[in-house]
Parts: sequence; C-alpha cells; structure tokens
Amino acid sequence: MVMLNEKDFFHEATLRICGSLEIEKALWDCLIYLRRYIPADMIFMNVYDPGTGISETLAHADLQGGRIVSLKFTVPREIRRIIDDKRKKADHMVLPHIIVADRVGGHPILGPMAEIAGDPNASFMAIGPKPEWNLFGGIFIGNHGGKRYTEDHIRLFSLLNEPFAIAFSNYLRYREVLRLKDILADDNRYLQEELRHQSGEEIVGANFGLRQVMEMVRQVSPLTSPVLLLGETGTGKEVVATAIHNLSPRRNGPFIKVNCGAIPETLMDSELFGHEKGAFTGALFQKRGRFERAQGGTIFLDEIGELTPGAQIRLLRVIQEKEIERVGGTEAIPLDIRVIAATNRDLEEMLAAGHFREDLYFRLRVFPIMIPPLRDRRADIPALVQHFILKKAREMGVVEISTLAPGAIDKLMNYDWPGNVRELQNAVERALILNRKTPLAFDDLDEMSRHQAVPRASLAHGDSYALDRFLSQHIIRVLEMTKGQVGGEKGAARLLEINPSTLRTKMRKLRIPFGRKVRKKDSSLPSQKTEK
Repeated sequence: MVMLNEKDFFHEATLRICGSLEIEKALWDCLIYLRRYIPADMIFMNVYDPGTGISETLAHADLQGGRIVSLKFTVPREIRRIIDDKRKKADHMVLPHIIVADRVGGHPILGPMAEIAGDPNASFMAIGPKPEWNLFGGIFIGNHGGKRYTEDHIRLFSLLNEPFAIAFSNYLRYREVLRLKDILADDNRYLQEELRHQSGEEIVGANFGLRQVMEMVRQVSPLTSPVLLLGETGTGKEVVATAIHNLSPRRNGPFIKVNCGAIPETLMDSELFGHEKGAFTGALFQKRGRFERAQGGTIFLDEIGELTPGAQIRLLRVIQEKEIERVGGTEAIPLDIRVIAATNRDLEEMLAAGHFREDLYFRLRVFPIMIPPLRDRRADIPALVQHFILKKAREMGVVEISTLAPGAIDKLMNYDWPGNVRELQNAVERALILNRKTPLAFDDLDEMSRHQAVPRASLAHGDSYALDRFLSQHIIRVLEMTKGQVGGEKGAARLLEINPSTLRTKMRKLRIPFGRKVRKKDSSLPSQKTEK
C-alpha cells in the first residue's frame, strides 16, 4: 500500500464523497480514489430500518461506474439482535465501529452481502455513521479477490466516518425531496384533471343554448390571442374562461383568476405585478404578482370594467410589452401568458363616457365572445337544474337526491333570471335547504318576480327625465325594496345587476346616503338599515 499523510487522505477522500448529490457518482469517485490505498473494487450504500428489519441498498459503484438501485431484503431475526447489541455498544466507543469479514459468505452480520455482491468469497469492511447522526445503515467496501483488510486499511477507512455520514444524510434528504416533488407533480396532474372535468369539459348547454359559444371557444383555444368575454353577471364567464384554458396548449400551466373589482386601488400594483422587499412600508419580503404567477399559463381578468384609469394604463403596457416590473424593482421580467378578460359592463358606453381607454379596449377585444343570458336559452334550464341538484346534494352530504314538484320546471322556465345561471344555482341550493324531505317546488320565485317588476316600471307622472335625477330616483326605489342593503344576495346591487363597488361609487356621486351616513342625517330611505 502506498503510504500517505492521513490529513491529505482525509481531505481528498472527503472532496469525492461529498462532491455530488448524485450519490452514485460520489461513490464511484470515492472508490477510484480509495483503491489506491485499500483493496477495493466495489462499494455499497445501505440503509437499515430497525423497526421492520428491512435493509435496502440505495446505491452501488464498481470499476465500471456508479448506479442508483433499490435492493431490499429482510434481515433475519438473529442478525437483527446482533446489530442492535453492537449499536448499543457503539454508543460508548470513541472510534466508529467497523465490521470486517475476510469471507462474507456465512458472516453473522455481513452474510446477506454475499448475494448482493454475487461472491461469497469476497472480503468486506462496513462502517456505520456515528450514533448521534441517528442514521441506521452504513457504507460497505469490498473486493472480489478475497484480499484481507489489515489494521492500516481499517484505520484509513475509519477516518471517513463523518464524511460518509454527511453524504448519507444529504442523499436521504435529497431523495425525500425528489419523492415529495413527484407526489406534488402527481397531485397537480390529478387536480388539473379534476378541474378540467368539472369546469372545462362539463359545460351544461354546450350542445344547445351555448352551442355557438362553445364553437367559438374551440376556434380560439389553440391560439394565444386575447379573448374578451361579455355578458350579464352570472352567465358563466369564468366557466367559459376555464374551458378556453383547458382546451389550449397551456392546459398544464397555471390558470390565475383575478377579480379586478375586488382589489383596492392602493394594492393593485402589488397584487398584479408583485413587489420587492422593502419597496414600501410592510413589504417584508419579495412577492410575485398575479401576472408573474401565470407564467406559462393563462390569466383571467374578471370585472375588467372596474379597473381604475391608472391600472388600465399599466395593464396596457403589460399586454403590449409582454413584461412587468415589480413595485420597487428595476429589472423587467418577461412574460409568456395568455390574457382572458371578462366584464358585464358596456365597455363601448364606458369608452364614450371616457371611463375606459380605447387602446386597451381594442387590445383586449381581439376575439370577443358574447355569452347569452339564461332567459335567452331557457331550454338549458332543466339540464342545469339536474346538474345543480346533484352538485349541491353532494356538497351538502345529502344521500337521497331530491325530486321536482309538479309544475316546478314550468315555474323555473317562466322566471326571467336576472342573476342568470348563478341565481339558478343559488335557487336550487336554497330549495334543497328548505325542502329536505319534500319535492322541490321553488315557491319563493313568485315573490322574487314581484320584486323584479319594480325596477322596470315606467316613470310616474311628474318624475324628472334628467339622467342623474332619474338614476337617483331609480336607485332609491331599489334601496327601499332591499331596506337599504347594497351588497349581498338580497342587496340593491344584485337587483340592479352591477358590482356593489360600482353602485356605491354612483351613490356617492349622486349624494345618496348609505352605510354609516344614514345614522347621521335623515334620508329618503326611512326603512334603511346600516349596511355591513
């Protein structure tokens, strides 16, 4: 054996043992170096589970190279007792415990290695990590020539206890990260399939009332062109947007939904474009915005008509330049995303009034899709009702599926559905709650129909025809119906078919009190209750 300074030996061997997370490469590099000083032509990394008594060979290297393997065998009970005894004794040893077998076949502990090595006459040394590492297993080095290991070989091998333990620990953690990554990828694929099944492939009415819409969806899905979805509130714009994404080449990428009307103006830039750490008070860490999270996928901008003028300018730049800058950042981040926008507002009317940018409008309106209201596709109502009964019954844990009372479908078909599909879904859920053991009759629709008639009434004698005065009177009438409630299912915004924040803005402009203001002064709404 060539003589070598032990410090130099330790240094060179450690560089090779800990030089790569690819443990098969690290073992091979180590073997090639060690065989200069120790008889060796193979090396194994084994892990042992004392609870199950199963030993697994994780990696193996010989003169041809290294390989990841998974060779498991159950350690006999008598050998398990010997291993446990030796491990307890090792707690009190200064030097790491090394097991030597001049002939591995028949050895009381290393005997199973004869089958793995394919040679019962091979000689082996095994070193186990220090007890405080809390690792069970070891590194096995051997030679097929049956050359015995001397005290010098054992001393050199013992120097490598800690480097081997570090490599051992690092690889086990690395393997666990890879396992969790595979699980996460599998879960993601499963969830994508579930979402595609629920939203992208199961659109009730696709062959009837939404046939033309779905034909347009199939035409535009394979492309990267922006899509603008138009239609009243509750018509299913989000479902159609999901279908476009799921039918596109970006289906495996993220689908990020943004409700533009729900983000305060002060947080708009941070939410959409992200911010750098320290960009403003409270920015304690770097944050990726919605656009950046949609990289490689689709971003769905719902309620696009609610964007402030400043946000419209920044959105136009993103669409044109296909890049963003985080708040407080100086580096442009390139984007590869598809934009789908939706609104229930009349954008052309907003253009004429100067409330929406013309250049942004034409950037978004490359491929507009108008989604018809439910009253224009009443033939879909029976199928939608059955779909929502099954869906809501499953969510509520109802075992027995409710039936429809005689005349219920006719009643649903004759209702105007100002809230469209969303209102129908809520009506089904409400009916399931109220009629647990009786057929669903939807008797409350008669009262709702009477409430709807009030906003559509003609002007009474003496009413002003000035637009602001008419709007003010109309809003006040609706507020009287809802007892002053602006938002929510029974709020004025729902009856007026506009976003609650838009209604509040109009009320401020027209000086119609709401919320806390009704406490401080008299108003034309004596029955108002404070809005929550």
